[in-house]
Amino acid sequence: MSEEKSLNFIEEIVEEDLKNNKYSRIITRFPPEPNGYLHLGHASSICLNFGLTEKYGGYTNLRFDDTNPVTEETEYVESIKADVAWLGYKWENELYASDYFDTLYEYAVKLIKKELAYVDDSTSEEIATLKGTPTEPGKNSPYRDRSVEENLDLFDRMKNGEFADGAKTLRAKIDMAHPNMLMRDPVLYRIKHAHHHRTGDKWCIYPMYDFAHGQSDSIEEVTHSICTLEFVPHRELYDWLIERLEIFPSRQYEFARRNVSYSITSKRKLMQLVNEKIVDGWDDPRLTTISGMRRRGYTPESIRDFCDRIGVAKRENVVDMGLLEFCVREDLNKIALRRMAVLDPIRLVITNYPAGQTEEVLSENNPEAEDNGGTRPIPFSGELWIEREDFMEVPAKKWFRLAPGAMVRLKSAYIVKCEDFVKDDKGNITEIRCTYIPESKSGNDTSGIHVKGTIHWVSVQHAAEAEVKLYDRLFSVENPGEEEDFTSYINKNSLQVVNKVYIEPALATAKPGEKFQFIRKGYFTPDKTSTPEKLVFNRTATLRDNWAKESKK
Repeated sequence: MSEEKSLNFIEEIVEEDLKNNKYSRIITRFPPEPNGYLHLGHASSICLNFGLTEKYGGYTNLRFDDTNPVTEETEYVESIKADVAWLGYKWENELYASDYFDTLYEYAVKLIKKELAYVDDSTSEEIATLKGTPTEPGKNSPYRDRSVEENLDLFDRMKNGEFADGAKTLRAKIDMAHPNMLMRDPVLYRIKHAHHHRTGDKWCIYPMYDFAHGQSDSIEEVTHSICTLEFVPHRELYDWLIERLEIFPSRQYEFARRNVSYSITSKRKLMQLVNEKIVDGWDDPRLTTISGMRRRGYTPESIRDFCDRIGVAKRENVVDMGLLEFCVREDLNKIALRRMAVLDPIRLVITNYPAGQTEEVLSENNPEAEDNGGTRPIPFSGELWIEREDFMEVPAKKWFRLAPGAMVRLKSAYIVKCEDFVKDDKGNITEIRCTYIPESKSGNDTSGIHVKGTIHWVSVQHAAEAEVKLYDRLFSVENPGEEEDFTSYINKNSLQVVNKVYIEPALATAKPGEKFQFIRKGYFTPDKTSTPEKLVFNRTATLRDNWAKESKK
């Protein structure tokens, strides 16, 4: 009997709330700003928010925090929707903070009427100067004591576009000596004469995040508004605004980010990598953006498993990239079709195989699959491609692959013995000559010969050609995000392109999204650029954790 998994601290809160009949159902939201592509950090939040309502009943909204028209684009909205759906989650409502602009404006007017907000003519620099420091109180703005009538008039004129960007702001009237710096008369609205991707030119004033966030939660009657730890200082303002506006009491809870080693999740830094063309767009397979991992061949199941394993905590830490790679290997091992591909080819000629003859041998599709995977026919002939590394002229100790006089089994086919090899005038081995044992065919072996080594191969006559991209970790240091000049730590071997790769015929029709294990080489998927005329495969992961091996040297 499996041990029941313990609850995380947010699940404990939810269970307590349900036990006390605080809510009849749980409502959460995932609220990304559409100013970039989602990454692995967002995946944790997605799994947490949607996972809670799947477990406890209720629903999750997808709400776009589109309050900054300068940085937001429809492209990002569509990519976010695609990523959440690909991860396997369905949102109840697709909503936007911009849906509430009229209501938020009325909320602001309500605060003015309650003498809890005022229009300030101070510049951003003057506001910052008057804020004080964590150890010194701030000073009141000279515009803080404007009358309700004057504030209502000025705010209306701000809305109507009479003032330039930065000329005025609307600030909450709280306490300029408050120990929480965010409570020292925070800005609620600023002027931005910019075209919005949904509301067009209707608005030239836009709510700040702190004013849009909690109020949008309240409008949607979100019961548990889950944020990351940097929003802990914002919770006091979140509660203050909801209480003063006398609206549905949504509550904010915070959990710790999980940064992943050898990667970056800062949108600003990701944008820099994209804009400077250090990577091939937001979906570069070396990035831990969700679209990048999808293109690389990660499965939604592996990412959800990773998020589940790292859990939910109150303290930030760095998770080893090896755990993410472990999760994808675990999943792909169960579902990836086994195929043969030769990345560094050398010709093997079977000298006693009947000239011009071909036959089919059967090979397993996936012995690890629940349904046993079945088999597929592979064409076999007297001339094959094998990996150059599978032959050694002077064999090392415990060498079980090909060498002069040595025998090895060709995967799913025959046992061959190396009789000779050919070199070119530069001393490079160009051909290996073997004989085969006709009675040793896999599945019907009557030869009585047992060999320790098995190698893969592709028939020269039947092989298709492909390009293979070997992806590795983008950075050479564990925490590149902490480095100011983080681009100087790019791993120069993070992408190696291998041309003239020979693949078995079954791979010639592979399509993006399909998953394969290239036997003895790793897990691969066709790239989005792959076509029948030019096949391109991305390596998702090696078969083993090579980085762990390197770190122990």
